[in-house]
Amino acid sequence: MKKLIKNFLLLFLIFLIITAIFSTFFNTEVKTETVGIETLISRINQEEVSDIAISGDKIKISLKNEEKIEVIRKEMGESFSDLVSNYQIAPEKLNQVNIKVEEEGGWDYFLINILPFLLPILLIGVFFFFMFRGVSGANSRAMSFGQSTAKDFKPDAKKRTTFKDVAGAKEAKEELQEIVEFLKFPKKFHSLGAKIPRGVLLLGSPGTGKTLMARSVAGEAGVPFFHMSGSEFVEMFVGVGASRVRSLFDKAKKSAPCIVFIDEIDAVGRKRGAGLGGSHDEREQTLNQILVEMDGFEATQNVIVIAATNRPDVLDPALLRPGRFDRRVMIDLPDLKDREEILKVHSKDKPIAKNVNLKKVAERTSGFSGADLANILNEAAILAARDSQKEIVDKYLFEAIEKVMIGPERKSRVINDKEKKITAYHEAGHALVSHFIPEADPVHKVSIISRGSAGGYTLKAPLEDRHMYSKSDFVAEIAVLLAGHLVEKQIFKEVTTGATSDLRRATAIARRLVTDYGMSENLGPRTYGEKEEMIFLGREIHEQRDYSEKVAERIDEEISNFIKAGLNKAQGIINEKRDILEAIVKELLEKETIEKAEFEKIVGPKPPLEEK
Repeated sequence: MKKLIKNFLLLFLIFLIITAIFSTFFNTEVKTETVGIETLISRINQEEVSDIAISGDKIKISLKNEEKIEVIRKEMGESFSDLVSNYQIAPEKLNQVNIKVEEEGGWDYFLINILPFLLPILLIGVFFFFMFRGVSGANSRAMSFGQSTAKDFKPDAKKRTTFKDVAGAKEAKEELQEIVEFLKFPKKFHSLGAKIPRGVLLLGSPGTGKTLMARSVAGEAGVPFFHMSGSEFVEMFVGVGASRVRSLFDKAKKSAPCIVFIDEIDAVGRKRGAGLGGSHDEREQTLNQILVEMDGFEATQNVIVIAATNRPDVLDPALLRPGRFDRRVMIDLPDLKDREEILKVHSKDKPIAKNVNLKKVAERTSGFSGADLANILNEAAILAARDSQKEIVDKYLFEAIEKVMIGPERKSRVINDKEKKITAYHEAGHALVSHFIPEADPVHKVSIISRGSAGGYTLKAPLEDRHMYSKSDFVAEIAVLLAGHLVEKQIFKEVTTGATSDLRRATAIARRLVTDYGMSENLGPRTYGEKEEMIFLGREIHEQRDYSEKVAERIDEEISNFIKAGLNKAQGIINEKRDILEAIVKELLEKETIEKAEFEKIVGPKPPLEEK
């Protein structure tokens, strides 16, 4: 429809141009009037005619006293003399008129005689031209439907990404440095009979910088970089994905040495034989073509395939065998030092105040990915710009952290005094128990200002990054989560819906302690249930039970025991530190927000963790 409208407008424009040409040739300053033969005879007899011009069947009369021309049409083949003789005009009056005969030719002849017949043919021809051009364009797009849509990034010495632009991930850089050396100096490896891995699989959580790492490899080696997502291979037509795979690798071979990067390869690389999709499953055909292409490289062909995924457990085993993606590089979430370096990289183009300590920001962002940290700095810049500030100070950075973690501040939400008091006791319970349990994380901020879906929040952050947790750590976390619910029940003699998410998280931790971590003393060190992912009308997690109904009852009992252990731990601290709890609540009701320094003035230093 858009093309038809476009063609119609173009034809209309051509028609306007032709109309303008007609008006240029036929438009004169002298008025022209068409009259009859009787008027001509009358004008001549009254001696009002000065000139007569005869051209074909047209007679133009120029009058003596008036600036206008009268036009008469005569019969074709009849001469002017015969016409005049029929009306017996006096010869002496006719001799006073200047009579001349003009021949038709040139532009006048073309515009008058030929163009009226030629114009419709031209318009029809133009219409068919644009119509066939649209069809040919569609045919060319249909022919190129199976061509690769990979984005080709040519190496640029000024704009290319290198390892210096990637903060942290030291081990991953060291692994990928071998790929860079192979692309730069392939003969050094071939002379010793060494074969560089044909495929490198980057594993890591979303936002950890897998794409950036792949691009930095290409930048370090100074070779072309072909980027394509796994979902771009799959189309509704069978065979298109496989055709695009062939096209992609053909381009790569012509540009060798180069890097082919396939992002989110799990979109096409899932395990085959799931029984879904029929015998002509487009995804499986695309995967088969990838396997064939990767196995078809020559030993001296300098094409490296790098793929990224955050779901290595669903990949087909044929992709992971030696000769294909035989090297796996893990890109973990950044630790404290890496987060500080990432913040420095992303703050280069932002006016950060000199007194800002990015290490404090890194301490509050445990578990954040590189993309999350970049988002925090961007949100801080937006907040500073909203306040018409020229620099980004600590206030905006910490507010950005809370905005990313919990949600935007809901200043318009009005709560009554009773709900405000309940929220204050709820958050004070979380903060009190978290502070006095040595295994729990230190409290950085307590607030009863609504953010996102939370009526209030307690912000905790570990002093250092941890990768292993004990049973006492999980019980401490359960106690902190249940503390708000426990304080509400103890102070107001009933509970509210504000603790719903806390209860859900505490139950999930207790279940994992029993079924996944084997930390139940009564059930022993084993796991319960095998979780499998099935893709059918969306993502579904199916748990295959490998235990009896009797064991299921014992699992429920053990989950309840862990919940009770957390409750008892929290109850003891709340009963013992009731006066401190009231002090925290009083401060919250007055200021609504308590930062770490003010909080520690009320509760004192955090008890140290005893070494076992």
